[in-house]
Amino acid sequence: MGTTTDRRTGRRVLAWLGGIAGVAVVGIVGAGAWSAWSLNASLPQLEGTAAIPGLGAPVTVERDENGVPTLTGPDRASLIYALGFLHAQERYFQMDLLRRTAAGELSELIGPATVKMDTPHRLHRFRARAKAAVDRAGPEEHAMLAAYAAGVNSGLGALRRAPFEYTLLRQPPKPWALEDTLLVVDAMYFDLQSSDGWDEQRLALAIDQLGPAMANFLYPKGTELDAPLDGSTLPEPPMPESYTPAVKMGQAPPQQESLARGSNNWAVGGGLTGTGAAMVANDMHLGLRTPNTWYRARLVVKPAGADAPTQDLIGVTLPGNPLIVVGSNRHVAWGYTDAYVDTGDVVVLDPVDGDPDRYKSPDGPKTLVKHLEPLCPTSCPSLMVEDSDWGPVVGTDPQGRKLAYRWVAHDVGAEVMTAGAALEQAGSVDEAVAIAHRLPIPNENMMVADTKGNIAWTVVGLVPRRFGHDGTLPTSWADGKAGWNGYLSPAEVPVIANPANGRLWTANTRVVGGDALAKLGFGGYALGGRAGQIRDDLLAKDSFTEKDLLAIQLDDRAPLLDFWQRLMLQALGERVGDPALAALVAPVESWGGRAAIPSVGYRLVRTFRGAVVDRLYQAYTAPLAGPAGTHANDLISQQAEGPARRLLTAKLPGLVPPGYKSWDALLDAALKDVRDRITQSGGDIAHFTWGERNRLAIRHPLSNVAPVLSPYLDPPSEPVPGDLYQPRVTAPAFGASERLVVSPGHEDTGLFHMPTGQSGHPLSPYYNKGHEDWVQGRPTPLLPGPTRWRMTLEPARAP
Repeated sequence: MGTTTDRRTGRRVLAWLGGIAGVAVVGIVGAGAWSAWSLNASLPQLEGTAAIPGLGAPVTVERDENGVPTLTGPDRASLIYALGFLHAQERYFQMDLLRRTAAGELSELIGPATVKMDTPHRLHRFRARAKAAVDRAGPEEHAMLAAYAAGVNSGLGALRRAPFEYTLLRQPPKPWALEDTLLVVDAMYFDLQSSDGWDEQRLALAIDQLGPAMANFLYPKGTELDAPLDGSTLPEPPMPESYTPAVKMGQAPPQQESLARGSNNWAVGGGLTGTGAAMVANDMHLGLRTPNTWYRARLVVKPAGADAPTQDLIGVTLPGNPLIVVGSNRHVAWGYTDAYVDTGDVVVLDPVDGDPDRYKSPDGPKTLVKHLEPLCPTSCPSLMVEDSDWGPVVGTDPQGRKLAYRWVAHDVGAEVMTAGAALEQAGSVDEAVAIAHRLPIPNENMMVADTKGNIAWTVVGLVPRRFGHDGTLPTSWADGKAGWNGYLSPAEVPVIANPANGRLWTANTRVVGGDALAKLGFGGYALGGRAGQIRDDLLAKDSFTEKDLLAIQLDDRAPLLDFWQRLMLQALGERVGDPALAALVAPVESWGGRAAIPSVGYRLVRTFRGAVVDRLYQAYTAPLAGPAGTHANDLISQQAEGPARRLLTAKLPGLVPPGYKSWDALLDAALKDVRDRITQSGGDIAHFTWGERNRLAIRHPLSNVAPVLSPYLDPPSEPVPGDLYQPRVTAPAFGASERLVVSPGHEDTGLFHMPTGQSGHPLSPYYNKGHEDWVQGRPTPLLPGPTRWRMTLEPARAP
């Protein structure tokens, strides 16, 4: 799934906002206009009573020292309203960015600086789609959306001053609309899936310009590192004996491997826990920022007069939506990883009589519907969106034909609310799986466990039922012989439950093979090494506690890089006459095999691998650079490890990468890259540690251009262990957005981590609280601690 452009867009959003806001802060502080009162006035209410119009019944809000709230009320509807109130008071600016990102409306708030970010998103017209979904919503769905929106707007209105970001931008916040809650779900589709089918387009370009043999070799569907639950394997594409570019070589831009974004999760059955209840672990990998993506909450439904709660939910929510995303309800616990199944197809539009605005369809000639979309009130160009029956036009192919994109995200409706609420009430694994198959969130690997010891894996979200094609290449649907026939029914979606060994795992890679894989398709699966390491960690023990599963989450060993350490030592041994290279031998020999903070050898091996893989793909894919356009620096396969190992093991003379005289010349260039990196880092190899490379760079928008504010807004820029190739996924601004380990019914021994804490407000008493526990991997409780602040939300009396 080629989501690099979408993800880079998302990461740039906050950078742009930081630049604008940071400049504003410098000016405002210098002029003395941004007073302490203004900042304090935008803090949320923590204590006392708040009278809220429209609230159905009183709700108590008890926060612990980390700001984690426990909301207690007589029904879920009141808690939806109350959670909307809290989300708005703590995270409204974050919510605003999410809905605007999905709708392609950032420029309405920021101005021309974000037009390039809005353009690819506005093509999908999600604002119009979300409004239509609200219009179709049933009474229960509409009531949930209305309750949450009312709570959000009450919370925003109850602040003495709007969230401080709006003061800096000199704009008032827009109220929350019912469709905005659905737009927040759409925003996650952009973050986790392709919005233009780049992988399909890239493979088609490669076949056209590199030849089928080389294209299929460089872009395999999997490798020997795959670790599927069913033990299946995929046929290895044959390695060509020689390669001559089919077209004239172009100048390729530098390549840098972009690994799949995603997560880890796994479960162990009740026979392995000592309590009889199963256990699930989940860590979702996303861009790291302040405030964090998630908002922790415990939601307790306790009807008046009841001795015990009828519902007790603990987990994380996404500000902008009132449902628990991952967590436990004391009967069932669940977590997600990005499934990378094939959720979209590039459709070639065959023009009618040379007219680019008309295209062939099974129902005869059709005309593209055009929508003029203003991107901001002033100073921004308008965007002309062209819509086909199969989705918006997202580009053209080398023959000049327009390409439309059919995407499951276009069909998401308000049923996400009722299905999500039903999941919160599931009493068993079987119930949770059945509900998951009608939950239209971005397609996820769901890992679920229950108190009776059952565990299961399945895929959540809509899965296309294709006919006439397999979704790997752009295809014409004009004659009706290829397309989608709706979506898989719940009975058709693969499920693996209670395996004999009591263990399940996923990490964004291929999970199944055979007919099950044919149904799910290839959506750009991640390399299998991380999943294989989790599998091996699980198979190494016969019983597990929560701390044992946390230890797997924190596993920073790097067996994937063993091959590269051996190759680097061999290359260094063949170049003994170079003193600069001789200094690398000892640290590479004693590298330790872990992404550890003090390790020089790990950083050397990691840098060497990156240089070799980047140079290989830059050389082979140079003919694609021009036709790839804006994707020109996104030509490395997620599965590049497999082709690279095979090439460097065989070293066939006919496959020497174009531009190099020999395989040794390629390795010489990669070693030179390593030496250059050491020089750029100061020249002292003793300081070339992994910790110096892997320092946190988690930023608040204000500190990007006003570094003087960084000590007050940002968590420390400290070195962290881990990398992108092992369970402890950590990069300077990317990693585990939460770590959860829980056995349903035993939440009191559950564990939880979250970077940057609950609040986005720098004067909050719990700003960045809990962050250091996440950095250090210290076990901390899942359940909120003792109450530090208590507040009551009461229905406002009619005048």
